[in-house]
Amino acid sequence: MTDVPNLIDWDLPEPFIMPIQVQPEDVDRLGHANNVVYVRWLEDISWAHIESLGMTWEKHEATGKAMAITRTEIDYLAAANSGEHLLLGTWLVDFDGRFRSGRRFQLVRPDDSKTLVRAHSTHACIDLKTQRPSRVPKEYAELLGGAVHNTPAT
Repeated sequence: MTDVPNLIDWDLPEPFIMPIQVQPEDVDRLGHANNVVYVRWLEDISWAHIESLGMTWEKHEATGKAMAITRTEIDYLAAANSGEHLLLGTWLVDFDGRFRSGRRFQLVRPDDSKTLVRAHSTHACIDLKTQRPSRVPKEYAELLGGAVHNTPAT
């Protein structure tokens, strides 16, 4: 969504990036962004990334299929504070060609190039009506398969 700053030490090359500004309502009693806010940011960038690949919500509705999160692992490395400008990068790192995909995330504070969060999520294709696992439509398989980063996930 924005150009990759040269000073950021991204975990993998060429991330899809979403800029974030921590809002006062994102901050909890401890004085930093609440853990549920990070999950929302991960979901927001995931949707933005697949939409940029051509997997629009209209296509999801037309096929009756979508990729649903089945697992998310988050390592909180440092706090994000109200007003801070952050960059969230993501990469599609796995796709089995049939049902499952995997995605990595890295949240960075550009002011000091500090990584605040690293995360990994797995997704499974579901039927929107039944909410049950379903094979990925051919057009999704082509888009996802072409977007997988070649570096193995860790």
